[in-house]
Amino acid sequence: MSGCLNKDAGGSGCAGFRLRKLPHRYMSFVFPMVLSLIMSCLVSGISTFAHMGFAAGFVSSWMHSWALSWVIAFPVLLLILPLVRRIVARIVAPAP
Repeated sequence: MSGCLNKDAGGSGCAGFRLRKLPHRYMSFVFPMVLSLIMSCLVSGISTFAHMGFAAGFVSSWMHSWALSWVIAFPVLLLILPLVRRIVARIVAPAP
C-alpha cells in the first residue's frame, strides 16, 4: 500500500494528499487501539442487534454501546497484552 489516496491519471504518481506512516515505536500503542476498535465495534453491534433487532434507533444504540465498550476495551487490552504474549510464547514455537 503506497499511502496515496489520489493517483494521477497515469497511475504512476500521487496527485494530492499523501499519508505518512507512524514510526515503528508506536506499534505497541496503535496495534491494540485498532484491534480494540474493530473488536468492540463488532461485539457491540452483534449484542445490540441481539437485544433490539434492526428497530428504530438501532444505529444510535449501537454507537453508544460501541463508545462505552471501546473506552473499557482499549485500556484492558493494553494491560493484558503482555500476559497474552507470554502465554502465546509458551504455546507457539519461535520462528526458525
